[in-house]
Amino acid sequence: MATQLVTTAAELREASARLLAQKAGRSQGLVPTMGALHEGHARLARTAVEQNDVVVASIFVNPLQFGDAVDLDRYPRTLDADLALLEEQGVDLVFAPSVEEVYPGGEPLVRVTAGSLGEKWEGASRPGHFDGALTVVAKLLHYGIPRSGLPATGAFVSGGGGGLPAYRAYFGQKDAQQLALVRRMVADLNFPVEIVAVPTVRSEDGLALSSRNRFLSAEEREAALVLSQALRLLAERATAHQPLDLESARAMVESQSLVGLDYFDVVDPLTLEPLAENCRKVPFRGEGLALIAAKVGPVRLIDNVPLSS
Repeated sequence: MATQLVTTAAELREASARLLAQKAGRSQGLVPTMGALHEGHARLARTAVEQNDVVVASIFVNPLQFGDAVDLDRYPRTLDADLALLEEQGVDLVFAPSVEEVYPGGEPLVRVTAGSLGEKWEGASRPGHFDGALTVVAKLLHYGIPRSGLPATGAFVSGGGGGLPAYRAYFGQKDAQQLALVRRMVADLNFPVEIVAVPTVRSEDGLALSSRNRFLSAEEREAALVLSQALRLLAERATAHQPLDLESARAMVESQSLVGLDYFDVVDPLTLEPLAENCRKVPFRGEGLALIAAKVGPVRLIDNVPLSS
């Protein structure tokens, strides 16, 4: 079945309900994206298709999470290529709304606030970014709620209880802070959806796939490999129960002249608070998350890797 493109919330509700009925579906998956899709997004879509009867992918470049109008204008719009990629993965519906559809009264006066968890790391470098991201994710999660079999009240129970379809949304581990914030929003505000994390997809040389990679020159792309190399070094030390020696890994990154390091630290995966003494001079124990962000030439890149002893 060809992927269907819809551009309004009303069309999405009607089309997803019809597909669930046609398939006698018991689950629906949502893959939120901003377009400019690559193999990382394809992995999200494939995972959703494997786990659900009906899958919706959204494509929306959200103006609320861009602090710079130039960055917003520069963000690539590749709808035809994105539709082709999603169809190859077996996605049923693509929801590609206009800004006016998502924010019909202009920028919303009431927004989701990321709180202290959104003020560190990426939030410190991009003030307000996560408030904008969570606000649109909240709206997209509502748009994607399965409608098949809903009673007149519009009540919904997550997990397919009471004969209603299960509902899952898929996010990449590469955007670790966004993933942590979405999980907290869903838990704290009782959203009726299961959040599924999909591991970071990398090129053969280790670079994490990103829509921003297309802006790197050949020399800059080669320099950018130091980010994943430093992360892999920490992961190997953690697995070997060695001290992480974060300082030496940071020095390796800073030795690359084309790379301007923003932050590089090891944090608790849930709170994103730094794991201090456990990272440097004593053998690593437990679980952690190594986070890194840097400018490579003019392009800002982020990456991370889970640590486990």
